[in-house]
Amino acid sequence: MAEHLVKLHIERLPEGVFLATSESLPGLIAQGRTIAETIEIAQDVARRLIESCIEHGDPLPEDVAKGAPPEFDVSISVAA
Repeated sequence: MAEHLVKLHIERLPEGVFLATSESLPGLIAQGRTIAETIEIAQDVARRLIESCIEHGDPLPEDVAKGAPPEFDVSISVAA
């Protein structure tokens, strides 16, 4: 099974929940009560979208990279 890197955009909605979307994988929308829960749901949605493309013989979106790059930046939330 190949590993794919999908960029996510996560924002807090006025209702207090988090919403994840992805320009690199159209159709990916995930919502959770915490950032961690939202990422977990987004991973499942991304996996299903990628599996669907492969199953139907559709090409993966160009922005969905195979494998992780040697370096990348990640922002983390820290409550203090």
